Amino acid sequence: MPSPATVRAFLRAVAALLLLSVPLGAVPPGYPADYQKLVEAGRKEGKLVVYATTDSKSAEPIVKDFEALYPGIKVEYNDLNSTELYNRYISEAAAGGGTGDVTWSSAMDLQVKLVMDGHAVAYKSPEAKNIPTWALWKDMAWGTTYEPISILYNKRLLKGDEIPQSHADLLRVLANPRFKGKVVTYDPERSGVGFSYLTQDLKNNPKGFWDMAGALGKAGVKVYTSTGAMMEKVSSGEALLGYNIIGSYAFLKAKKDPSIGYLYPSDYTVVMSRVMFISRHAKNPNAAKLWADYILSARGQQVISDKADLFSIRADIKGETTLANLTKVLGTGARPIPIGQDTVEFLDQKKRLDFLKKWQQALGTVK
Repeated sequence: MPSPATVRAFLRAVAALLLLSVPLGAVPPGYPADYQKLVEAGRKEGKLVVYATTDSKSAEPIVKDFEALYPGIKVEYNDLNSTELYNRYISEAAAGGGTGDVTWSSAMDLQVKLVMDGHAVAYKSPEAKNIPTWALWKDMAWGTTYEPISILYNKRLLKGDEIPQSHADLLRVLANPRFKGKVVTYDPERSGVGFSYLTQDLKNNPKGFWDMAGALGKAGVKVYTSTGAMMEKVSSGEALLGYNIIGSYAFLKAKKDPSIGYLYPSDYTVVMSRVMFISRHAKNPNAAKLWADYILSARGQQVISDKADLFSIRADIKGETTLANLTKVLGTGARPIPIGQDTVEFLDQKKRLDFLKKWQQALGTVK
């Protein structure tokens, strides 16, 4: 008899084939009866410009499947870091020219700020009902993934109690002289996602956060703007530990690199979702709506989970990299970042500057 794992793999393959078997041009169940008009309008535009922080390699299967579903619409995919994406969008919008048709970023606070500043159009996606309520804001911003923030470590060089299991445990580990200059994390001054994750830590751990920041400073933490750069430092052994690493990237790296280990902190785990919105300045608004529906659809979410390893946000998607599975793994420790007014709290200029000043003091970079 086949093993349970083989059976599960077979069932996932069958489900994927069923998702891919919807005839081109067919209106999916539950969609508006005139949805075909939107499809035709999108094909007439013939192009879709996406500004995103998801790296091109991870996004490639998503882009290819969308183009296969809608022949005639060519996706121009722009892979940018979160701060670069925000600044480019703002600059182009101010100049009155075109921007990306769709903006899709892991810097949730910057995305929500753009929406609240009037840069998004409202669109009632027929797929919006299938994502958690915390991941939807006024039919303008959608959370599209469910990605825990992890602690990364070098499996060859760290064993047993040298690997922190929680945020509180991290303080103990960082006190070990072995970690001096061997810890990496995001630079919150230059990385939008880095700033977002650290301020979420402060919200979830108000009593212990600044002690942890001080411990990072004493350990001589090194800061970066790129997840890939940090993972390479840990993989090579130049760093032993990476803090606040996007879990989907850690998962993908660990599958290919035997040196990489990762864990979700046991006390609480911040969960981010890549936020997507359709630009008010879009030159291809119909194609943008098709993209939004596709990304939120069962078909798109299955590709996100199975081929892009970005972790699906829909509860009805099966597999390891899905909300359903991660809910079991994280239990009550999951702390998803809700999309709304609270998301942008620390983008208030005074709060942002105060936070960064305290962060610099904790790290010992200013007096």
